[in-house]
Amino acid sequence: MAKKGDVGDSPISISPQDQRDIHELYSKLRAAEAKLVGPDGKTQVLPGNLYSFLCQLLADLKDGKSVTILHSEATLTTVEAAKLLGMSRQFLIQEIEKKRIPHHMVGTHRRLYARDVLAYKSNRDAGRRTQLDDLALKEYEEGLYTRGLSDPHPRQ
Repeated sequence: MAKKGDVGDSPISISPQDQRDIHELYSKLRAAEAKLVGPDGKTQVLPGNLYSFLCQLLADLKDGKSVTILHSEATLTTVEAAKLLGMSRQFLIQEIEKKRIPHHMVGTHRRLYARDVLAYKSNRDAGRRTQLDDLALKEYEEGLYTRGLSDPHPRQ
Protein backbone atom coordinates (compact mmCIF):
# COMPACT_ATOMS: atom_id res chain seq x y z
CA MET A 1 0.00 0.00 0.00
CA ALA A 2 1.50 3.33 -1.03
CA LYS A 3 1.89 6.00 1.61
CA LYS A 4 1.91 9.72 1.06
CA GLY A 5 5.36 10.77 -0.07
CA ASP A 6 6.15 7.44 -1.75
CA VAL A 7 7.62 7.58 -5.23
CA GLY A 8 4.88 7.10 -7.79
CA ASP A 9 2.18 8.70 -5.65
CA SER A 10 -0.66 10.15 -7.60
CA PRO A 11 -3.45 12.32 -6.22
CA ILE A 12 -6.49 10.38 -5.03
CA SER A 13 -9.72 11.44 -6.68
CA ILE A 14 -12.48 12.11 -4.15
CA SER A 15 -16.01 12.53 -5.39
CA PRO A 16 -17.93 15.68 -4.45
CA GLN A 17 -20.30 13.57 -2.31
CA ASP A 18 -17.34 12.03 -0.43
CA GLN A 19 -15.88 15.51 0.07
CA ARG A 20 -19.18 16.71 1.55
CA ASP A 21 -19.36 13.62 3.81
CA ILE A 22 -15.80 14.18 5.02
CA HIS A 23 -16.47 17.85 5.68
CA GLU A 24 -19.68 17.01 7.57
CA LEU A 25 -17.92 14.39 9.68
CA TYR A 26 -15.07 16.79 10.41
CA SER A 27 -17.56 19.49 11.44
CA LYS A 28 -19.33 17.06 13.77
CA LEU A 29 -16.03 16.01 15.36
CA ARG A 30 -15.04 19.65 15.87
CA ALA A 31 -18.40 20.48 17.45
CA ALA A 32 -18.51 17.38 19.68
CA GLU A 33 -17.78 17.82 23.34
CA ALA A 34 -14.96 15.80 24.81
CA LYS A 35 -16.07 13.89 27.88
CA LEU A 36 -14.24 12.15 30.66
CA VAL A 37 -15.98 8.96 31.77
CA GLY A 38 -15.20 7.69 35.25
CA PRO A 39 -15.19 4.05 36.39
CA ASP A 40 -18.66 4.61 37.84
CA GLY A 41 -19.96 5.74 34.42
CA LYS A 42 -20.25 9.39 35.49
CA THR A 43 -19.30 11.75 32.66
CA GLN A 44 -17.69 15.15 32.85
CA VAL A 45 -17.59 17.47 29.82
CA LEU A 46 -14.07 18.81 29.20
CA PRO A 47 -13.34 22.30 27.89
CA GLY A 48 -11.59 22.27 24.50
CA ASN A 49 -8.29 23.61 25.84
CA LEU A 50 -8.18 20.94 28.55
CA TYR A 51 -8.95 18.23 25.99
CA SER A 52 -6.09 19.51 23.77
CA PHE A 53 -3.76 19.57 26.78
CA LEU A 54 -4.65 15.99 27.74
CA CYS A 55 -4.15 14.79 24.14
CA GLN A 56 -0.69 16.40 24.06
CA LEU A 57 0.12 14.97 27.48
CA LEU A 58 -0.84 11.46 26.37
CA ALA A 59 1.10 11.83 23.11
CA ASP A 60 4.23 12.86 25.04
CA LEU A 61 3.87 9.92 27.43
CA LYS A 62 3.29 7.54 24.50
CA ASP A 63 6.53 8.84 22.92
CA GLY A 64 8.40 8.00 26.13
CA LYS A 65 8.85 11.61 27.22
CA SER A 66 8.92 12.59 30.86
CA VAL A 67 6.07 14.80 32.04
CA THR A 68 5.87 16.89 35.19
CA ILE A 69 2.82 18.88 36.22
CA LEU A 70 3.40 21.69 38.70
CA HIS A 71 1.04 24.24 40.11
CA SER A 72 2.37 27.74 39.30
CA GLU A 73 2.19 28.62 43.01
CA ALA A 74 4.21 25.54 44.00
CA THR A 75 7.35 26.40 45.91
CA LEU A 76 10.66 24.68 45.36
CA THR A 77 13.71 24.36 47.52
CA THR A 78 17.02 25.48 46.03
CA VAL A 79 17.98 21.82 45.57
CA GLU A 80 14.74 21.08 43.67
CA ALA A 81 15.03 24.24 41.53
CA ALA A 82 18.69 23.52 40.71
CA LYS A 83 17.78 19.98 39.65
CA LEU A 84 14.92 21.28 37.47
CA LEU A 85 17.28 23.78 35.82
CA GLY A 86 20.10 21.27 35.40
CA MET A 87 22.62 23.32 37.37
CA SER A 88 24.42 23.07 40.65
CA ARG A 89 22.79 24.46 43.77
CA GLN A 90 25.79 26.76 44.23
CA PHE A 91 25.32 28.27 40.76
CA LEU A 92 21.60 28.71 41.45
CA ILE A 93 22.42 30.59 44.67
CA GLN A 94 24.71 32.90 42.64
CA GLU A 95 21.88 33.56 40.17
CA ILE A 96 19.52 34.32 43.08
CA GLU A 97 22.06 36.69 44.66
CA LYS A 98 22.47 38.46 41.28
CA LYS A 99 18.65 38.86 41.34
CA ARG A 100 18.23 36.85 38.12
CA ILE A 101 15.70 34.53 39.78
CA PRO A 102 13.16 35.82 42.30
CA HIS A 103 12.94 34.06 45.65
CA HIS A 104 11.42 34.49 49.06
CA MET A 105 12.51 33.40 52.50
CA VAL A 106 10.75 30.86 54.66
CA GLY A 107 12.51 31.25 57.97
CA THR A 108 16.18 31.01 57.03
CA HIS A 109 15.56 29.02 53.83
CA ARG A 110 15.28 30.30 50.27
CA ARG A 111 12.20 29.19 48.34
CA LEU A 112 11.38 29.77 44.69
CA TYR A 113 8.04 29.66 42.91
CA ALA A 114 7.90 27.09 40.16
CA ARG A 115 6.59 29.75 37.74
CA ASP A 116 9.70 31.89 38.34
CA VAL A 117 12.06 28.95 37.87
CA LEU A 118 10.30 27.94 34.64
CA ALA A 119 10.35 31.54 33.37
CA TYR A 120 14.10 31.72 34.06
CA LYS A 121 14.59 28.42 32.23
CA SER A 122 12.55 29.60 29.25
CA ASN A 123 14.49 32.88 29.01
CA ARG A 124 17.82 31.08 29.40
CA ASP A 125 16.95 28.55 26.71
CA ALA A 126 15.73 31.27 24.31
CA GLY A 127 18.98 33.17 24.85
CA ARG A 128 21.01 30.07 24.13
CA ARG A 129 19.05 29.41 20.92
CA THR A 130 19.65 32.99 19.78
CA GLN A 131 23.37 32.71 20.48
CA LEU A 132 23.60 29.42 18.59
CA ASP A 133 21.66 30.85 15.65
CA ASP A 134 23.97 33.89 15.56
CA LEU A 135 27.04 31.65 15.69
CA ALA A 136 25.73 29.41 12.91
CA LEU A 137 24.91 32.45 10.76
CA LYS A 138 28.39 33.91 11.31
CA GLU A 139 30.02 30.60 10.39
CA TYR A 140 27.81 30.33 7.31
CA GLU A 141 28.73 33.87 6.23
CA GLU A 142 32.44 33.00 6.66
CA GLY A 143 31.96 30.01 4.36
CA LEU A 144 32.60 27.39 7.02
CA TYR A 145 29.60 25.33 5.88
CA THR A 146 30.88 25.06 2.30
CA ARG A 147 34.03 23.16 3.27
CA GLY A 148 34.19 19.41 3.36
CA LEU A 149 35.19 17.54 6.51
CA SER A 150 38.63 16.76 5.08
CA ASP A 151 39.27 20.39 4.02
CA PRO A 152 40.41 22.28 7.14
CA HIS A 153 41.43 25.40 5.21
CA PRO A 154 38.98 28.05 4.04
CA ARG A 155 38.40 28.50 0.32
CA GLN A 156 40.27 31.44 -1.12
